[in-house]
Amino acid sequence: MTEVPEPRQFEQTASAPSVRQRVLVNGVESAPISPLDRGLHFGDGLFETIACHAGRPRLLSLHLDRLMHGCARLRIPFRDLAAVRAEIESLAAESERSIIKLLLTRGEATGRGYAIEGLDKAMRITIRYAWPHESPAHGQDGVKVRTLAMRLGENPLLAGLKHCNRLEQVLGRAELARTDAAEGILFSSSGRLVSGTMTNIFIVRSSSLQTPLMDRCGVAGVMRRVILREAARSGIPTQEQVLRAEDLHAADEIFLSNARVGIWPVCAVDERPLAPGPLTRRLQELMRPLLEEPRDA
Repeated sequence: MTEVPEPRQFEQTASAPSVRQRVLVNGVESAPISPLDRGLHFGDGLFETIACHAGRPRLLSLHLDRLMHGCARLRIPFRDLAAVRAEIESLAAESERSIIKLLLTRGEATGRGYAIEGLDKAMRITIRYAWPHESPAHGQDGVKVRTLAMRLGENPLLAGLKHCNRLEQVLGRAELARTDAAEGILFSSSGRLVSGTMTNIFIVRSSSLQTPLMDRCGVAGVMRRVILREAARSGIPTQEQVLRAEDLHAADEIFLSNARVGIWPVCAVDERPLAPGPLTRRLQELMRPLLEEPRDA
């Protein structure tokens, strides 16, 4: 395992980010990618976005667990977790804060067409990015969100997976760009509340924490999983259930989550103002150690 450097050796500081982007293809720096790769042709693959703080990846085991769950669901032959873990830990250790994206595709097509030939050799791409600029006010004061006209298609076979076909989110972000909101809220084709374009969503009603059920579409986020776990451990009632627009607009509190931001309170939904509430603040405090002192699970 790669040793984590002392803080003074990190390339990036909070005041002067200087992380060099690195790209590894099957562990090789900037190696070529085959034009026949099924990820390129069909979005036939999965990915994980891993926040790294203090030179360590947050919740890496949970990310890898979700990756392998996706591989089993899509029948992608991949088992070399040791190499992936070592690669991510090594890249994370080179800077104080970074984002590492791991893409895993079914690999080079062995024939023309959609059919899986059974001779596939998975291909991975590991990319390290600088930590993006973010406003501390988002975590403290909250963010504005807008409900989007874009609807997510429902497909139980893909529900919960972080697969490589993200065109719905691309269109959602394009719609969001025409607003003053930080995030857009997505519903499914049947009117279910699903998520943000890059976040999971939670609502609070009568001191109970609720989040959309991921049985038809949407991504079951790693941070979502941890929030549900930590809330349950602290005695907070939690529910994964079907939610709709009326539930969103009747919520006492709303917050968003993902692996990078942790928890963002919502201060406005469309034209309705909200204030970060006591349960949101309590969960932020519960999650703070996991974000500032990264753990593996």
